[in-house]
Amino acid sequence: MQKMTVVIGIILGALLCLGYQAGNAKSADFSGEALPDLYIKAVNPGYTVDGVGNVGEFIEIAKKSPDSVLLLAGTAVSYTNSSGNSSILFEFPENSRMTGETLLLRLASSPGAELAAVNYTKTLAFKAGITLLRNDEVLDQVCWTGKDGCLPEFKSSSPTILVRNSVTDEFEHVKEYEPIYDEKNYYEERIVDDDPAIKSQCKGLEFSEILSYYETSQSEQFIEFHNSSSEQILLDGCKIRYKNKAYGLSGIVRADEYASYTPKLFNLTKNPTTSNLLEIIDADGAVVDTLSYPNGQRKGTSYALIGYGASGEELWHLTYAPTPGSPNNYQEFKTCEVGKVLNRETGNCVKATEVAEKTCSAGYYLNILTGRCRKIEEKTEKTCKEGYYLNPETNRCRKITDNKGADYSLKPEEYEEKSSFVAVYAVIGLLGLGLIYLIYEFRKEIVKLFRKVFPKSH
Repeated sequence: MQKMTVVIGIILGALLCLGYQAGNAKSADFSGEALPDLYIKAVNPGYTVDGVGNVGEFIEIAKKSPDSVLLLAGTAVSYTNSSGNSSILFEFPENSRMTGETLLLRLASSPGAELAAVNYTKTLAFKAGITLLRNDEVLDQVCWTGKDGCLPEFKSSSPTILVRNSVTDEFEHVKEYEPIYDEKNYYEERIVDDDPAIKSQCKGLEFSEILSYYETSQSEQFIEFHNSSSEQILLDGCKIRYKNKAYGLSGIVRADEYASYTPKLFNLTKNPTTSNLLEIIDADGAVVDTLSYPNGQRKGTSYALIGYGASGEELWHLTYAPTPGSPNNYQEFKTCEVGKVLNRETGNCVKATEVAEKTCSAGYYLNILTGRCRKIEEKTEKTCKEGYYLNPETNRCRKITDNKGADYSLKPEEYEEKSSFVAVYAVIGLLGLGLIYLIYEFRKEIVKLFRKVFPKSH
C-alpha cells in the first residue's frame, strides 16, 4: 500500500510538471542552443509620458548567428490581443534581409519611430502577445496577459520592458533596457530588371497631387508622383519624408507617367492650420522635390499641380476632380447630384427651385426666381388742376405759390444782437456798484471835502 502511494505521487508530480511546461509554452521557453535562428529579444508596449502616448514602444528581434546574413522572405510578426484575436503586425518583403545581430521595429506613430528598421501601425496593449512566424510556422512567441501560462501584464503605474534573459533564455520584466538600432542591420535588396532605362535614383520624380481631406475613411488619402524625366525610375531606396519622419518607397514609375502612393504608416493632416511639408528623399539622402499643402482643403477635393505660369512657376489649385495615378484635371466647383444646383458664391449644392413655364396675363410679369406672376406697377402722368403742379418725386400735386415780385419786395432784416446789450448793462451795473462802494467807504472824507469846497456862509 505504501509503495502504491509513492507510485501515485510520482505520477501526479510528473503530470503537474507536464502541465506547467505546457502552460509556459506560450512564453517561448528556450534554453541555450534550443533558440531558433530568429527569435524575439525584447518588447515594450509604450507608455504615456508627460501627455505623450506610446513613448518607447518597440519590438526587438535577434538572430542566433550574429555574423550571418538571414533572409527574411516569408517572415512575419503576428499580434494577438487580449480577446485572442490575431492579425499580422508586419510582414517582411521578399527581398529583405537581416545583416546585423538585432533588428528593431517601432510603432509608426510613436516618438522616435524613425529610429527603427521598419514601422508597424497597430499599438501593443498592456495585455496581449506577439508571435514570430516563418511561412506560417511559429519560430518564437511571448504573451503577457497574466494567465494561461503567460507572463504578467504590463502596468502603467510601474513601467517595465519584457527582455529575454541571455543566460536562461526566458523573458522577464525589467525596469531599464535600451534596444539596439543600427540602420545597417536591415537591408532591402533592390531588384533591377534587364531594362537599362531603369535607374536607382529618384531624380526627375516630382509631386503632382495630394488628397488629405477624406470624406469617410483615411484610406482615401493619397500622394501622387509624376516622372517628368524620359527614363523609368526605380523607387526602391527612396523615401517620402513627412513631419521629420521618413517612409520607404518601392516600385517603378515609367517615363512621363503617374504613380499614386497611399500612406499606410502615417496619416496626412486633413486641413492643416499651417502649411504641411512633404519631401521626396533620394537614395543618397538628397531632397528631390518638396510640396507644401496649405490650409483650405475641402471634402471631395485634391490639391493638384494644374500647370505652369508664364515664368515657369507651378500652379497648384484645389480641384473637385481627383485623379490618383493619372494626369490632373481642374474642376473649380463640385458636381451636384440630381435635383440640386450649384451656388457659385458658396460653392455648395442647394436644392433647385423648379420654375414652370408660365404665361402671365396682361399687366403681370414672371419672376424667374420664384416662378410666380407679379403685377407690373405703372406710373401714370397726372394732370393737376389750375394753381397746382406735379411733384415728379412723389407723383403728387402741390399748390403753386403766386409771387409777382412787387408784392414781395426784398427788405433788409433788422436784427439786434441781444447778447451785446446784456453785456453793456452788466458793465454799467458793476460800475454803479463800485461807485456806491467808494462813496460809502470814503463818506467822511467826501463830507469834509464838500464842506471845504462849499463852506457855510454866516
